Amino acid sequence: MGESARPNRSRRWSKPWSNWWIRPRASPLSWIGPRRRRKPGVSWGDLPSIDAVLISHNHYDHLDLPTLRRLAARGDSTFIVPARVARLLRSENIGPAHELDWGEALSLPGSILGSLPGSLTGFTIHCVPALHFSSRRIHDRNKTLWCGYVIECQERLVYFAGDTGFGPHFAQIREKFGSPHLALLPIGSYGPRWFMSPVHIAPDEAVRAREILAAKTSIAIHHGTFQLGDESIDTPKKQLIACAQHESFRVLNNAQFADIP
Repeated sequence: MGESARPNRSRRWSKPWSNWWIRPRASPLSWIGPRRRRKPGVSWGDLPSIDAVLISHNHYDHLDLPTLRRLAARGDSTFIVPARVARLLRSENIGPAHELDWGEALSLPGSILGSLPGSLTGFTIHCVPALHFSSRRIHDRNKTLWCGYVIECQERLVYFAGDTGFGPHFAQIREKFGSPHLALLPIGSYGPRWFMSPVHIAPDEAVRAREILAAKTSIAIHHGTFQLGDESIDTPKKQLIACAQHESFRVLNNAQFADIP
C-alpha cells in the first residue's frame, strides 16, 4: 500500500498491517510534497478485514489521516500507535486507538474467522525501540514517540522495524524475544549518509541487521514508493540485491505477495 505498508499474515486469518498510505502525496497538502511513484499494491475494494493497524511514528509518509479515517469507517480494525500519538487519531474519530511505550505490549483477539480449523485465535503486539524522530509541524519535533513492533502469535515472531537508524536495539530485540521468523527491514531514504544515517539504515546495514537478528526470512520495506532521499527510486533495491547473499532476504515488487512458511 505504501513504502512501509505490508500485510503480516501469520498462517491464515490474523492480519496486522503497518503504516498505511494510499494517497498520491506524503504531505498535509494535496499540491506539494513527495509524490507517490507507484500505485498501491492492493486496491481498496480488494482489502480483507484488517485486525490491527500498526503505526510506527507520526511522519506524513507513515501516518495519513484520510487513509486511516477511511479504514476506521469499516469498523473492523484496532489502531496501535506509539506513546502520545493516539490523541491525534482520536481527534479525527479514528479508533479504537491504543498507545504503547517501548517495552509495553497489547494482546488482541484474532479475526472473527479465527474459529475456523487451523486459524488463529489472537496475537500480542510488543512495542520495541527504534532510532528515529517524530514531527508533523515546525514546533512539535520529538513530542511523540517512534517505535518498531514485534508481533507474537502461536510461538511465531514478526519484527517490523519501522523507520530506524542502525544501533544496538537489533541485538537487544533478539536477546529479549529470540530470532524472528520474519523481519520487515527498511532499506530506502538513506542518502546522503552524513544526514540520514542516524535515522535510516542503508541496504548494507539492513543486511547486517538481519544477521544480528538471525531472522529466518526478511522482507525489504520503505523503498520504491516515495523518493525521500537523494538516491534514485530503485537504487535501494539494487543495492540490497548486490550485498545480500541470502535468498531469504526478499525484495517484493509492487503488488507482489510471498508465502512465508
